[in-house]
Amino acid sequence: MIVGPKYKIARRLGAAVFEKTQTQKYQLNLSKKERLGKVPMRPKTDFGRQLQEKQKARYTYLLTEKQFGKYVKEALEKKDAHGKERLYAKLELRLDNAVSRAGLRPTRLSARQVVSHGHICVNGKRVTIPSYQMKKGDIISVRPQSTSSSMFTDLLERTKTYTPPNWLKCDFSKMQAEVVGIPEVEKADNMFDLNAVLEYYSR
Repeated sequence: MIVGPKYKIARRLGAAVFEKTQTQKYQLNLSKKERLGKVPMRPKTDFGRQLQEKQKARYTYLLTEKQFGKYVKEALEKKDAHGKERLYAKLELRLDNAVSRAGLRPTRLSARQVVSHGHICVNGKRVTIPSYQMKKGDIISVRPQSTSSSMFTDLLERTKTYTPPNWLKCDFSKMQAEVVGIPEVEKADNMFDLNAVLEYYSR
């Protein structure tokens, strides 16, 4: 997915949706009013707010409109009150996201690259599909031939202070992680409103 100017997109959405914009450098480049959240904006309609939340979620996971829409459609197939939970779980359990959440790579983009280039295994078998859906009991690991790569040699140093989400059990010394639960949306530190996202697609 070609994203474009990350700083510009993040400012337009009013949220640091990219890892690049979650840094001190980005914050320093914001104006004082932007840092304090006091930039005057025109009132948004319900549609405008829903669209903005959808874009925040889509850019957070680096998905195309078609890919994101497919996840929403699958989440809404069952006519019940759990569409939000299903959507969040589908997004979080993508292999590229799980690799990033497990701390094996520092960003979703770099996680997608290592998956696509064949450096990651699921249950001992190499998987090169970033959208591969993980499930409880699956084990993510760095391919044995890739453990000496410069992309992973600093893993122990990088993860000294890192705490993975509670649905992942990580063993950084073995360069692997196990999915031990289902991601729970209420425990997530989200920058977007999934209810508004579903409202956008339910129009």
